[in-house]
Amino acid sequence: MSERHGNESGESAESGSSGEVSRRVFVAATALAAAAGTVVGGASAAGAAPRSTTGLRVGAGKAAFTPTASILPLDHFTSVHDDLYVRVLLVESGSRSFALAVLDLTSISAEAVALLRTAVTAATGIPAADIMVTVTHCFSAPHVAAASSSAGAAAYVRSIADAAGAAVADAVENLQDAQVGYGTGAADVNVNRNVATKDGYWLGVNEQGVSDDGVYVVRFNDLDGDPIAVLTNYNVQSCVMQDSTMADGSLPITADLAGAAVAHVEDQYPGAIGFWLVGACGDQFPAYRSKRYTIDKDKGWTYGVDLRDAGFALLTAQGERLGNEIVRVAQAITRYESGKNVSVRLLTDTVTTTQMTTDHPTGPVTTATYTPTTDVDVPIWVFQVGKGVFAGVQPELSTSTANAIREASSFPSTFVMSMFEGGAKNMPDRWNFDHHTYEARDGFYVEGTAEKVAARIERLIKSLG
Repeated sequence: MSERHGNESGESAESGSSGEVSRRVFVAATALAAAAGTVVGGASAAGAAPRSTTGLRVGAGKAAFTPTASILPLDHFTSVHDDLYVRVLLVESGSRSFALAVLDLTSISAEAVALLRTAVTAATGIPAADIMVTVTHCFSAPHVAAASSSAGAAAYVRSIADAAGAAVADAVENLQDAQVGYGTGAADVNVNRNVATKDGYWLGVNEQGVSDDGVYVVRFNDLDGDPIAVLTNYNVQSCVMQDSTMADGSLPITADLAGAAVAHVEDQYPGAIGFWLVGACGDQFPAYRSKRYTIDKDKGWTYGVDLRDAGFALLTAQGERLGNEIVRVAQAITRYESGKNVSVRLLTDTVTTTQMTTDHPTGPVTTATYTPTTDVDVPIWVFQVGKGVFAGVQPELSTSTANAIREASSFPSTFVMSMFEGGAKNMPDRWNFDHHTYEARDGFYVEGTAEKVAARIERLIKSLG
């Protein structure tokens, strides 16, 4: 983990009784090397590897679902700068498989998630419970409303489902024996957004706040060493162009920072699919935004300075910077696993907690009221591919929560992700509650939930050995 700053971070700690872990576990190939010529421990150098039809197999595909001009304006968006994509990854070992779908969206409705799962199941036979759906948390894409709300919304939902079908068809077509390797780098593109103003904490750029600038990369190759898919886990909201209107008054659709970084990766590896796995995004902005918050010497704040069309230069530069580091890390990976030596497992679980209501934050405060409402379950996904483990949750995480999970993990490569199952509002840690930040006041869950979820994930990871 590459961490910078930390004087404003609260410490994560387990809270409450964890109870019995009720979860579904599937275990694919976990055998050790048994034949001559197989590398002990399943690690091998990059390049050609023994071919196997019973070990690790991977396929990837993508398709655009960008709203057409005929349904614009949609959710206030009036033009298109670049396409939105759904990307699908299939991972198979023996008779077991799971799928991961990533969409260039802020969040996604349960209706659209169900349609997407139906498309993946129809093409692969993978049951819905083994299909994970997440988003890049891009703020320059229309929200997905119920299909019944308008003709435009219905067309948008239909385009997402159709694109998912096309992406999974491509993934099935190129499903092949694969090898997997992991690497870590760093890119100083994110920044803590919790800023002390004269009226309390608000949004902005806090260079002294806690941030993890680690760039966590997994590369899936074919057995000739050519990349099939490159996955990246990074802690930031994709909001460089959020709310930024152009000189002509238009509000453009863009896949934003995640899309720009992944596009750079795909340009460098023609034929491979890049995946963005958003990390702890609850307290992380891109360092440079087109429309931004400013803080003066007296700690007064403003919002609205807008670079308009010029903001896309910030997007391109930061996306390229991240993309360059992803490619550098991917190129530096030299140790790979393949065949029956690769453990592939998926665990799911839930943590029961209490939802809450707060005021909708419109500015900083020094006090706030958090009112518990109803009990809810927070779903958790933990999956392993070889020497790497991935933990995903539905709400937006704080950096300190993700750090606690990584620090407790016994795996050499640990990916921590927000916005699974369509995404949810923030799950603040104790520090955010103590300081009444935007993250706390825009949260869904009572204090202590983040620490309970982190502790449960730690136990799930530990159970994988």
